Amino acid sequence: MTSGALLLNPFQVTETPALSHSGDALRDSFGRAITDLRVSVTDRCNYRCVYCRTGNDGAQYAELPHSDYLRLIRILVSLGIEKVRLTGGEPLLRAGLTELVRDIAQLKTISGGPLDIALTTNGHLLAGLAEPLKSAGLSRVTVSMDAVDAETFTAITRVPRSFDRVLAGIRAASAAGLGPVKVNCVLLRGFNDSQIEAFAEFSRRERVIVRFIEWMPLEEDRSWTREAVVPLDEIVTRLNAYHPLVELPPNAAAETARRYTFSDGIGEIGIIAPVSHPFCGHCSRIRLTSDGKIRTCLFSQSDHDLVGRMRRGASDHDLAHYIRQVVQGKEARHHIGEPGFLKPSRSMVHIGG
Repeated sequence: MTSGALLLNPFQVTETPALSHSGDALRDSFGRAITDLRVSVTDRCNYRCVYCRTGNDGAQYAELPHSDYLRLIRILVSLGIEKVRLTGGEPLLRAGLTELVRDIAQLKTISGGPLDIALTTNGHLLAGLAEPLKSAGLSRVTVSMDAVDAETFTAITRVPRSFDRVLAGIRAASAAGLGPVKVNCVLLRGFNDSQIEAFAEFSRRERVIVRFIEWMPLEEDRSWTREAVVPLDEIVTRLNAYHPLVELPPNAAAETARRYTFSDGIGEIGIIAPVSHPFCGHCSRIRLTSDGKIRTCLFSQSDHDLVGRMRRGASDHDLAHYIRQVVQGKEARHHIGEPGFLKPSRSMVHIGG
């Protein structure tokens, strides 16, 4: 192992930086390969989910023309990005998103293969767009859905009659070949943690991958408490009581979810546990915000203005050099729950999920 190798504990990173050279694929100072890019195309959202938004604030940051996103994505792909996930806000609110997906799909990884292009959406507008997005080159889709009954779902989203539209979107995505569709559920104790077993049944019935996510301090109104987090171990205990679980191997070294199926092989559950079982040591992500800033961690205290340099006339080579510099400063890990922890400078809806 080289000096930049990762430790076996996924929360730890080496203390000795491994410098990135100009001809190398993108790596941070801890030797982590940066292969995943999340691009927020808007911070507008048509939902007001209680764990994310106060409901009082609208969009706060600008949106770039699609041509700007495409140029920045192309540069990042030339540096080793292999997966591009389009997010928001709600990305399906952006006009012309299908055309952007089609343009991104023309790019090739540095090994010459196709990009893995994904989308995270609340699903409200997905039913009518699933087939065009698949035809444009979208690989897969993740739908945020925090309850499997209409009443609880409406209480979370604060948008009446939204549940049936999201369910239709999930089914349309599966039918279009954007599967296996992942359904993400953020659990809040005392609010929707009663839904765990119902989501297990939903996974088995709809043939989707349900992923439970521990609530992180990324909301607008700064109401997060550790007591409201439903941790991985508790979720596993509940699911085992419903139907015995069998753990599955990770799909990749940078997998964020612990994967499980049930003993009869029907259904799949993932649990993303950044609070109780952090995975920072193998993080492979950076983010591009809707207004063209790089964020190296969800919990970064600052942005790095990539689009500003572009508009001041920077060449692709200049921008690539700047990206490498920024990635060298990627944080070792987050500090949720530790003394002195500071919440990020933007809430989740304004960063991009």
